[in-house]
Amino acid sequence: MNYAYLRQMPDNHNMSEQQRNILSFSLAQNLEIDKEVIEYSSKNHLIEERKKFEEFMHSLEEGSSLVVDTLSVLSDRAEELIKIINCMLSRKIDLYIASAKRRINKETTVVEIFPLLNDLREAQKAKSNQIGRPKGSRSSSKFDEYQPQIIALLKGGMNVSAIARELKVSRSSLKDYIESRGIKELVEGSWMEINQPQDISGVDNTILVCPFEQEKQQQERIS
Repeated sequence: MNYAYLRQMPDNHNMSEQQRNILSFSLAQNLEIDKEVIEYSSKNHLIEERKKFEEFMHSLEEGSSLVVDTLSVLSDRAEELIKIINCMLSRKIDLYIASAKRRINKETTVVEIFPLLNDLREAQKAKSNQIGRPKGSRSSSKFDEYQPQIIALLKGGMNVSAIARELKVSRSSLKDYIESRGIKELVEGSWMEINQPQDISGVDNTILVCPFEQEKQQQERIS
């Protein structure tokens, strides 16, 4: 199963741009996307707070592939990325990074991964030293909390006016929000709905131990 993973955050490319980059890369690699997964975040939460992401990681089966636009979609913290990559490798899951045109799997060496993490650190360092808002970033909006509902209603065929009435908000403000986030393009270009993630059994006889699975097992023993 091949998954495309998109994440909406204030400082990231909007999801329609991520989607276009992933689709272009996948076509070039002759990689067919089976399902699209979207994570909604109005703030840059720590990985421990991203429960839906953790559930999704648990749902991935051996031999699956995950395609992202950039590594920062998974996390913009190097230590969290190492944890995520270890988890994926322990399950024999391939990670494709569209922007870098790279594939990370069990055969990938640390030497090959390190430059990608270093690029992320440099980008974060440049961002912290930058005066003013980063180019291409967007401020948070009162509509961010409604974004999953807006996307669902658009996919269901409801127009902007009807959605505005449903949410009891200004049509013009909602229209501006949808356009600025590229939500309509995202909906029109969506491959398919993602099913609810299902729990899978633990991973045995692997060199690497998935940190997410390890934490889950510890919590089960405590309870």
